[in-house]
Amino acid sequence: MKIGIIVAMDKEMALLLPLIADASTATVNGTDFHTGRMGRHQVVACKCGIGKVNAAIGALTLIENFRPDMVVNTGVAGGTGATDDPARVLDVVLATEIAYHDVWCGPGTTRGQVPGFPERFACPLAEEVRKALDAKEGLLVSGDIFVDEVEDLRRILALYPEAKAVDMESAAIAQTCHTKGVPFVCLRVVSDTPGDGGNAAAYDSFWNDAPARTFHSVERLLDIISA
Repeated sequence: MKIGIIVAMDKEMALLLPLIADASTATVNGTDFHTGRMGRHQVVACKCGIGKVNAAIGALTLIENFRPDMVVNTGVAGGTGATDDPARVLDVVLATEIAYHDVWCGPGTTRGQVPGFPERFACPLAEEVRKALDAKEGLLVSGDIFVDEVEDLRRILALYPEAKAVDMESAAIAQTCHTKGVPFVCLRVVSDTPGDGGNAAAYDSFWNDAPARTFHSVERLLDIISA
């Protein structure tokens, strides 16, 4: 199976690249795509850049040029502190669904939904795969803001009270994969809790403290799924 892997930032790619064997690089539309192997699978990994537009461009370029059987988005996310089983720093969140928290197209439309697309994008994985990953599962929501204010988090949770984590790319990648008919999986590591005192400092120190093993969840995923 050929797996596409998308991250947003150089720091994330630096943690992912050592996991890819026999890597080579090709540049398409100004983006570097690193091809190689992880376990039994061929992989193509890229850094799309931060935000929804970069994410959609990176995902479309990956899909149209490398034809992956599945796309995996990984990297960091902010925990929300919500639900009975909140995602804490260094917890891995496996998205069951993904939605936008910053989309509204006016009267007669649903907040969070792009007209013509699902209100939430499903991330189908077999139950045995989910159990083996031992991750926090739930809704992940995306928008083009770095959430570090209590007011922003309250607004998001008012729309999606069950949201486990927030990021800036996954919904755009999910929408692109939905359009192209490619299965999509999202695994994110929680770096901080938006709105929590000192969360920006926690986000910065995360990069110094987080071991590379936090990104091994992707390696574990590829080890579990069929070749």
